[in-house]
Amino acid sequence: MIDLRKSMIAAGAFAATGGAAPPPMPPTVPSAVRFDGALSVLTYNVKGLPWPIAIGRVAAAEAIGDRLRRLRQQGHAPNIVLLQEAFTDQARAMAASAGYRYVVDGPRVDTAAVSGPPRDSGTWWKGETEGRLAGSGLQIASDFPIIAVRRLAFPTAACAGYDCLANKGAVLVRVRIGATAVDVLDTHLNSRGASGVSDARADRAYALQAEALGRFIRAVHDPHLALIAGGDFNVGAAAPRRAVLAAVVARTGFAGSALRGAAARGLSLQRDAVLSMLRAKDWQFFRSGTRTSIAVTAIRVPFGREPDGAMLSDHIGYIADYAVRTPRNGGDA
Repeated sequence: MIDLRKSMIAAGAFAATGGAAPPPMPPTVPSAVRFDGALSVLTYNVKGLPWPIAIGRVAAAEAIGDRLRRLRQQGHAPNIVLLQEAFTDQARAMAASAGYRYVVDGPRVDTAAVSGPPRDSGTWWKGETEGRLAGSGLQIASDFPIIAVRRLAFPTAACAGYDCLANKGAVLVRVRIGATAVDVLDTHLNSRGASGVSDARADRAYALQAEALGRFIRAVHDPHLALIAGGDFNVGAAAPRRAVLAAVVARTGFAGSALRGAAARGLSLQRDAVLSMLRAKDWQFFRSGTRTSIAVTAIRVPFGREPDGAMLSDHIGYIADYAVRTPRNGGDA
């Protein structure tokens, strides 16, 4: 979550990192990974914020990248990685350095927002009148070819407090797997307490963002395909947010979340996975398509608490394993 309370000097540093062009998308060539009906997806808010907003993040980004590389060497790397708060160069380079062949960023600082209600005056001291100083901080990396990309920048009025300094939104990619494809979305919604404004104001912005996200999904998702929507949904224990998100999830046709689905099926959950579910911010929602079914089969937590109790981010990064089935499943991607 973006918190610039210490000084507005931080906004300058934010701007210095947020306007850089994302790395070019690699050419679409056959993937070395064979699709066998299993698909694994990591969602992780990596707290990739620049100094002086956060300290020690360069070392943390290097450690996260190293762990992703080790997972690949061990044969346990997630097929798809959804990152949030990947604002710095080091954070944006993690997935590519870990061997992911297809990497796309979410909305940039200059990505035009979709239309929405008019913006009120806002508060300068809370960062609401300065305009976007950084991109969305979103990134999707994949072992399988990304064959289409759609981006959403939330409406200008759909932000509150310090979150307004980032061009928050979503990015949806279509990933070719075997003889079919799957749609995968990454998003990050407005924070509450860290926004620096009243809960009521932050929750109004949240509701606008959630509604915009629902409209975006319904407009660009192919209902024939399975869909996974992950990211930092910033729900927490706030009842108004839970109600808003539940309504959007229902209207969009999601079967539920990977964490709760795994728990309902009696699948083993590590302590950090349970803690992430209770914290209620980092979710993966999923739904089957009319021609593609999807079900969660396991939850793994490569980025939880270290043996000494420390964490590489202020969020837990977990992998959801899915079984994806089509009438003609299998084949090379």
